[in-house]
Amino acid sequence: MSLSEMSLMKRLLTGAAVAALAVTLAACSDEKKEETAKAPETSQTTTSESASSTPAASSGTTTETATTTTTTTPATETAQKPATETAQKPAAEVPAAEGDVDMAEVLKPGALPDMALGEANAPVTIVEYMSTTCPHCAAFHNNTFDAIKEKYVDSGKVRFILREFPFDPRAAAAFMLARCNPQDTTKLTEAAQYFPMISMLMKQQETWAAAQDGREALLQMSKLAGFTQESFQACLTNQKLLDDVNAVRERGAKEFGVAATPTFLINGKRYSGDMSVDTMSALIDSML
Repeated sequence: MSLSEMSLMKRLLTGAAVAALAVTLAACSDEKKEETAKAPETSQTTTSESASSTPAASSGTTTETATTTTTTTPATETAQKPATETAQKPAAEVPAAEGDVDMAEVLKPGALPDMALGEANAPVTIVEYMSTTCPHCAAFHNNTFDAIKEKYVDSGKVRFILREFPFDPRAAAAFMLARCNPQDTTKLTEAAQYFPMISMLMKQQETWAAAQDGREALLQMSKLAGFTQESFQACLTNQKLLDDVNAVRERGAKEFGVAATPTFLINGKRYSGDMSVDTMSALIDSML
């Protein structure tokens, strides 16, 4: 490995874990923007929790039980009440957009091919800008993404595109590994391999993102995806790939106003912050 390659690898994978994590937590999301984006969701969660913590038909049920002490109430009637009340819970509110974007411009080719799932002509297009070391991004991918994929992407209603927005060198290294074909690092991987790699990185984020030895932690993760030590090294010393990953980030920031992760560009509107399944479902349904 040349001196320049060693320097690149060192820049990507060394550094104090605490410092890297501090940068990630500070940059992952803008507090003010996230609070604005999540206000409807928080309000809805509070409403739902209040509804679920209130005894089923409390006053009505209590009165009925006291009045009909000598009368047998059918068990099926009592059992059906909670289910009925659950069905009547209010739907999640649609979050307010933070701004408009030109989707025609958003969907133009960039430095790297888009990693996309779903039909190209789906009525709703979601472009997510995310960082692999961002806890909010991990929360979305671990708790929301699979359900949205099954409900909307697989049914042809949504096309989902994921784009790189690394906030730190370790996140950039993880994206590079997701982009590399482990059998031939001179080639880029396809969406069918990219999304499972991202999913694995998100599920195991705490294992590698703040590890003291970032190189070793990412190497072990990469081996699960089919990398060898040689292909791992070849991928992370590819200066052009690193430049392209950073170019995707810069384009998102300069052209589309992305400043926090995750940020979603959905049918010409921009939203930032983690979303629950219910909140994102309400948003998608409002556009169908």
